[in-house]
Amino acid sequence: MFRTLDDRVLVAPQIDASQIAEAAAQGVTLVVNNRPDGESPDEPQGAEIEAAARAAGLDYVAIPVGHGGFSQPQVDAMQAALDGAAGKTLAYCRSGTRSTLLWSLARAKAGDAPATLHEKANGAGYDLTPVAALIDMLAAKK
Repeated sequence: MFRTLDDRVLVAPQIDASQIAEAAAQGVTLVVNNRPDGESPDEPQGAEIEAAARAAGLDYVAIPVGHGGFSQPQVDAMQAALDGAAGKTLAYCRSGTRSTLLWSLARAKAGDAPATLHEKANGAGYDLTPVAALIDMLAAKK
């Protein structure tokens, strides 16, 4: 269920508390929730995932991304979360797409080459086309 973006980041569709132990077994030390609470009330909300993560000794951060798109504070928060993680990071949203797109923006801002980001995302089954221009812009600033 977890897809590998690089040696430090995994992404997934919506997780539940029972999957936290699996994440920890794979070296995850940080869970990033990119799904706004209430988006689908019948699925686990952030507090439930956070409680399970903390009970397993994992860090947790919420950087919700709604369907309206991405903002600079979200990109900055994702970059800080990724940079501060002691081990692997598991980011999740409804399908893993928003998590992957936000990861790519944060990594472009950090200086990763756009072509490399596209290759890694494609390898995990995700398409960065919706944010390709933003990736290029952030990478050019580095």
